[in-house]
Amino acid sequence: MRIDKWLWAARFYKTRSLAQQAVEGGKVTLNQDRAKPSKELKPGDALVIRIGTIEWAVTVKQLSDKRGPAAVARLLYEESAESQAKRAEQAALRKLNVEPSAERHGRPTKRERRQLERWRDS
Repeated sequence: MRIDKWLWAARFYKTRSLAQQAVEGGKVTLNQDRAKPSKELKPGDALVIRIGTIEWAVTVKQLSDKRGPAAVARLLYEESAESQAKRAEQAALRKLNVEPSAERHGRPTKRERRQLERWRDS
């Protein structure tokens, strides 16, 4: 089975073309080697998948070329314990480091504009 098709069926990527682009871009490694999208995948293969800043280390358990529900997709792979711990740690760090400008949307209000003017003038 093709690696890009399996990544799509296992719900790591929303479309097959996104999975194909990720494999071509080096975001997916198969048994610690860079792979092509057409590379054949078999049960027992080790994959490292990077999606943004998140990294998954999984072992292929089953093959499927059909995209099903998320509960069924989770049965296709097994994530290592250290990978789960690392992802949980990264999620906790993202929660602690909130971007200050994330709360702001659009232009400042009249009140905020006046506060900014007072701050600049002083």
